[in-house]
This record gives sequence, structure tokens and C-alpha cells, in this order.
Amino acid sequence: MFLLLSMCVCVLLLGGEAQDRAALWRGNDRSGRCHYTFSVPSPSEASCPQTGGPELEGLKARLSLLEVLVSRLTGGEVGSTSTRTGSSGSQQGLQEALNRVTGQRNLLQGEKERLERELEGLQQRMEEMRRETEKLRNRPCPPQTPVVQPSTPLHDSSLIRPAGGSSSMSHLITRPNRQGDTSNLRDPAWQYGPPGFQELKAEVTEVPAPDGSEDSTGCGELVSVGEPVPHRKADTIAGKYGVWMQDPDAMSPYGPKMVWRIDSVGSEIRQLFGYEDMEQLSKGFPSKVLLLPEAVESTGATLYRGSLYYQRRRSRTILRYDLASESIAARRDLPHAGFHGQFPYSWGGYTDIDLGVDEQGLWAVYSTNKAKGAIVISKLDPHSLEVKKSWETSIRKNSVANSFMICGKLYTVASYTSANTTINHMYNTETSEGKAVAIPFRNRYRYNSMIDYNPAQRKLFAWDNSHIVSYDLRLGRQQAN
Repeated sequence: MFLLLSMCVCVLLLGGEAQDRAALWRGNDRSGRCHYTFSVPSPSEASCPQTGGPELEGLKARLSLLEVLVSRLTGGEVGSTSTRTGSSGSQQGLQEALNRVTGQRNLLQGEKERLERELEGLQQRMEEMRRETEKLRNRPCPPQTPVVQPSTPLHDSSLIRPAGGSSSMSHLITRPNRQGDTSNLRDPAWQYGPPGFQELKAEVTEVPAPDGSEDSTGCGELVSVGEPVPHRKADTIAGKYGVWMQDPDAMSPYGPKMVWRIDSVGSEIRQLFGYEDMEQLSKGFPSKVLLLPEAVESTGATLYRGSLYYQRRRSRTILRYDLASESIAARRDLPHAGFHGQFPYSWGGYTDIDLGVDEQGLWAVYSTNKAKGAIVISKLDPHSLEVKKSWETSIRKNSVANSFMICGKLYTVASYTSANTTINHMYNTETSEGKAVAIPFRNRYRYNSMIDYNPAQRKLFAWDNSHIVSYDLRLGRQQAN
């Protein structure tokens, strides 16, 4: 009995001590559910016995495996994300490369089509030349004019008068022609013994009497401009704008018939094409191609005394290129001249500086900031390019389409696109006075980018929307001072 009572008292004492050290925890798990955790330390065991060792080790192994799987999954997501990012970047790079290749293919295709068109044009011209050659070969040579035998005298026995012929039938009849002269007509009663004879024909061309107001040799004012005469059309877009020239005072090794051409569409214009004459120009067969050492700006170039004068690209520098030595012979900045779009003509094209030649020499037409866009005319020394004298006009340069010099007088064209326009201003450098004029002028192809005067031929040379054309001129009689 005492032993049982002692055991109960020990149990109660131990239970109370355990109750004093018991702990209760409450918290939410990962899913948000509330969990209560109650722990009581063992009153008699210092450590838990190693019971269920295999199960605990298996649990640890499964936990380790689970951790590995979680880490792999996490790494896989990161890897897949980076893979998707890399794939996206690769696809974008491939797309850009494809776009570049497609663009290059389109450019090559366009170039191929252009070359095919040029080849087709050359083949057509060759076929036309072949047909023309065949026509010339098949055409018979013109017969030589037979020698006319002298008229037989009336007393010659070869002339037989019919018997019984009256005097009224034997005389010669005369009648006036339209010029007032008389022509002898044979009486049909007379017959030549030899049957052969030659009929002679004459044609009369009416030539108008010269107008007393015209001057074929002097330097009167411009009276009229003829219709444009086309000579050739450019083969490519590079020839939409350009300049063509003949040297009015040609020097060796090139003669006065040599024609020069520059196509002005492009960023590095350096080719100068030469043709032996106008016929070769119309056929498109250059006999000389020169590569200029510095690029040309726009359509303001001109030829004079064996040299090409032109504006260097993106500058106010004027260059003199000697055709014989094929080198730059002189260079000089045109003082204060606007360039590269500051003061162009109304059609644009960087036509700030326009060079030209007339009976009095080499000229430059341009503008400056001081002139506030008004046209300035300067006479240049053809050897050194030094400015000899300048004139400031009241004509706004960007209000006119083009200009040219004739006998020291500046003429401006009102429009470059209107089919029927006018030459609207004239400025005389001799008197330093200007006036308005209204001389009809035709832009046949509706985009005239170059007009220059050739004093040797007394013609205007122009480049109208890829077409090389010329105009005949009429000048009035020079007024006596």
C-alpha cells in the first residue's frame, strides 16, 4: 500500500513539473490554415531513442531528392526564360539580316532591270543602224548628169520643116513666167532629127529680204528666240539635269565642233564626256571621257579657250580645268558668293553660281548676303579667275528659273516648267541699267535646268528634262553711242 501511494505521489510530482515546462504554438502553414503545436519534454529521457532509424533516413533521402527537384525546376525556369530571351534575340537578328538581304536583292533586281533596258535600247539602236546600212547598200548610185549637146543651128539639115508649113506655125512663141522672165517654147511644127533630148528643170526658193532691225554680226538686244531643236535624250536618270557645251574659242587638241556633256544627277559628278561633233552626240557615241579631279556642283559649268570652268562641290571655289593637260590650271573663291542652296535659281539644284561666256568673255552670275539674294554679275579673268568688275542688280535670283549673258547683257527666264514662258528681265552692264522685257520662250519638255549662250553659233544651249536642245536667236541692231 505504501509503495503504491509513493508511486502516485511521484507521478503527480513529475506530471506537474512536465506541465510547467509544456509549450503550445499556433501559426499558419503555407496554405494559410491554422495549426496548433504542443510539445512536452520527456521527464526521464535525456535523448530520444534511435527508433525508426531506417524510416527517418528514408525521409531525409526523400527530402533531399525533393530539394534537388525543386532546385532543378527553379533553375529550369530561369534557363528556359534565358533561352526564350536568347531565342527572341536570335530571331530578331535573323529578321534584320533577312531584311538586309531582301533589300540588297531588290536593289540588284532594279539594277538588273535597268541594265536590261539599256541593253535593249542598244540592241534597238544597233538594229536601226543595221537597217540603215542595208538601205544604203541597196540604194542605187545616183545617175550622172548627161552632158547637154549644144543646140543645133536653124540652118542645120537635121531640122526639117514640114512641107506646106505656114509662117504662123514656124515662129517661136514667148510667154512670161511668174518671175517676169520669158521662156522660149518651140513650135510643135518643128521636129528634131535625133529623137533624144534632155529636159531641164529649175526651182526658185524665195528668200526674205533682211530686216533692217537685225544685226548678224554686232551685239544688239535680243529680239526673239526660236523653237527648241532636240538633239538627244539622256539614257539614264543621271541625265535628268545636266550641261552641254561647245567651246566658242576652241584650242588644240580639240576643234570647234567638239561637244562636251556633264550629267549632273548624283553626289560625285566628275565625268566629262566628249563627242567629235553633233552627229556623234545625237548617236550617243563619246570619243573622249575625262575624269575631273574634283567634283562638280550643279549645272553652271562652261567652256572657253580650251578650259572647263566649273564650281567645286559644296564650296564657292571656281576651278579652271585645262582640257589639253587634263589638270586644274587655276582656282579661286568667288568673294562672298552663296553656295550649296543659299541663293539658287527657282528650280533649286544648288544652282547658286552660274558661269557663262559671251562676246565679251567669262561671266559669273550669283548672289551674296550683302545683296540679300539679288543677282550679282561679275566679269572674270579667264586665266586667273580674278573678279575684274561686279554689278548688283535688283532681280531676285530665286524668282527666276535661269539666266544667260549675250553681249554683256543679262537675260533671265521666268519659269522652268511652263511650256510657254517669257524672258522677263534684261540688265545691261554697259549702262548699269535694267528693264522688264517679254520675249516668248518655250520649255518643250517642262523642266529646263540649264540655259547658256554660245557666241560662236549665236544659239542658246539648254538641258530640258533629260533632253539636249538648242534655240536659234535674233538680235536687234546695236544702238549707236
